[in-house]
Order: sequence, then structure tokens, then C-alpha cells
Amino acid sequence: MKRIAEKYVAFVRQPDVARLLAVALLARMPIGMVGFSMLMYLRDALGNFALAGAAAGIHFVSMAVVAPIQGRIIDRHGARLPLMVTGTMQPLALLGVLFAARYHLPFAAIAVFAGLAGAFASPITTLTRTIWRHRFDSEDDRRTAFALDAVAIEINFTLGPAIIAAILASFGATAAFAFAIGVVVVAVIVYIASGVTRLLKQVAGAERHLLGPLTEWRLCLLFVATFGAAMAFGTLEVGYPAYGTHLASPAIAGILLAVNSIGSAVGGALYGGIHFKAPIERQYGAILLLMSVPFFLHLPLWPPLPFAVVAFFAGALIAPSITAQSVLVSRFAPAKYATEAFTWSSTFIVSGLGAGMAIGGALVETTGLPTAFALGGVSAACMGLLVLSALPGRSRAAVRAAD
Repeated sequence: MKRIAEKYVAFVRQPDVARLLAVALLARMPIGMVGFSMLMYLRDALGNFALAGAAAGIHFVSMAVVAPIQGRIIDRHGARLPLMVTGTMQPLALLGVLFAARYHLPFAAIAVFAGLAGAFASPITTLTRTIWRHRFDSEDDRRTAFALDAVAIEINFTLGPAIIAAILASFGATAAFAFAIGVVVVAVIVYIASGVTRLLKQVAGAERHLLGPLTEWRLCLLFVATFGAAMAFGTLEVGYPAYGTHLASPAIAGILLAVNSIGSAVGGALYGGIHFKAPIERQYGAILLLMSVPFFLHLPLWPPLPFAVVAFFAGALIAPSITAQSVLVSRFAPAKYATEAFTWSSTFIVSGLGAGMAIGGALVETTGLPTAFALGGVSAACMGLLVLSALPGRSRAAVRAAD
């Protein structure tokens, strides 16, 4: 552990690293707040979860569809203008959702504003990963950077909902959603003012293809694996609330999701600090295969304490999988498509999460809760086998020679 800590201290002391970590942690707080607060506000304003969930779903689908377009614009023209446009339009669209529901406009109006908010979602997460890719040439350094980035995101997903839950309990759903909108505005201002976007590198005058980074077959295969892995994550998002309902104790769901996030943060920190000799492709495939084990261990529906232990270990491999996947995206994507490649990655992650939640929810209602966790385990195992069989590993010497 001492060696891991020393590695991180030395890494953070490198130029720009501590600043980018701090800025990203602050500027990405909305990712743990907006969806949750919107759902709870619309549930309160519209009177049911069906319409609230539909609006939230439209928001995330719109985000997934438009993200690659944002990435292409950033690769060609830089980040400042897209950040300013999204930083203006997203909060205005979210305010549209708030006022449309408050003044009882037709649901179609709420859906339009929710879709616009997703379409103009700030690309801060994608930009941060692209900056890490440009900041470091060594894959070991990139792995460490992406591991810290994944841990920071888990902190966002833990603190954000906790803050919103506290505001919900104290001041109500309207105040919680309004607060989240305010955080969106502050986040973009902080990110632009920090100057971290100067670390982005543009490839001027490069010939570009209509399909962008999707012309690279290894990247397409990686995105298939990304979708399948995210689908497994999605089964947890619906499985833990269903487990709480099964025990007639819905609050357990929040505890399990928090334990899962803590496990992810711990696993990501350990993964980024340990030196592995195996090629990163092999690491990614092995992580997904190992991830299937704790998913299957959910099947007996243990009592809450052992179930929480299983949730911790299921989470412990999530951040490492995202870290390894990010390293592979940064290698497979040509520099001229760096941002667009990470936005495609986000699109497949969001789509996979949605598919896992939708299919998992249907399985819970039709065949029972254990089959939802089984779906997650099968999906993770199949994606691990796909990566191990179809993505040939490259030695470190070969990677350095290519770089």
C-alpha cells in the first residue's frame, strides 16, 4: 500500500495533474445530481414515476445521440465555444423542464425541454478524458490518470445524490432540482476559468472520414464490449432497488448503491497503483470475466450484510474496467478523433446502462430478481471472452515503438 501511495503522490506532483483532478472533481458534480433531482422533481410535479422516468429517459437518450457530434466539433474547432454554448443552453433547457412542469404544460413540452437539456449536456467528462490522453504518452501514466479519473467520478456519483437527498429531505424537490441547475452553471464557469482546456491538442489539416473513429475496427469491437459491460452495470441499478423492495425496505437500495460505488473507488485506486505485466487488452478481458463472479454471487439473495459485501466486490471491478477501456480508446483512436472517440465511448456506456436497466426491470417483473443479476453476470462474462479472443494483446515494447 505504501508503494501505491508513493506512486500516486509522485504522479499528482507532475505539472497540471493536481489542477486537472481538482477542477474535474468540482466541474463534474452535476453528473450525480441532474438526473436524480429531475426524476424526483417530475415525480412530485406530475404525480407518477412513469412520466418522470420517461422524461429522464428522453434526457439520457438525447445525451447519448448528440455526444459524438459534440466530440467531432471539439476535435475540429476546439472546446471553448462548445463549452460556452452547452453551458448556456443546458441550464436554460433544465429551467424549461422546471417551469413546464410547475405550470402544468403538456407532457410533450416537458419532453422537448428534457431532450434539449440532454442534447446540450456539457462535455466536461469527455473533455477531461481527452485531456488525460493528450497529457501523457506513456500507457502506464494514462492508466494511472484514468484510474484517478474513475475514482473521482465515483466520488461525484456518491456525493451528488447524497447532497440532493439532503436538500430533498430539508427543502423539497423543487429546491433540489433548482440547486442542481445552479451547480450546472457553476461547473461550466469553473471548467472554462481554470484554463485546463489549453492542454487539448488539435490536429490541424488532417484528412477526416465521415465515420470518424468508427473506421478503426478494434475501436468498434471495444465499443461492443463497452456496451455489454455497461449493460451489466445497468442490471445493478435496477437490481438493488428491487432487492430493497423484496425485503420491504426500499432504503437498503441506496445503501447498496453507495457500497457498490465505494467498492468501485477502492478497486480503481488499487488498479491504477499496481504495476501489471500483461497487455492492457488482456487486463480488460480478465477484469470483465472476473466481474461476472460477484454478479452471479447475487443470485441467492443473501441477507443484507453478506449481500452488501457482494455489492462491494461487484463494484470493485467497475472502475478498473472503465480505466482499462479508456486506455484502449486512447490507443486505438487516432489523435485527430480523440474527443469524438471518447464521446462514442460515452454513448455506448449510456446506451448499455439504459438497456441493462430496461431488460433487468422486465426480468424482475416477469421471471424474478435473480435472473436480472444473472443477466449482468452473463453479459460481463461474454464481453470478457470477446475481448480476450478478438483483441490481440500488444507487448509494452510494441506499444512504446508505436508511440
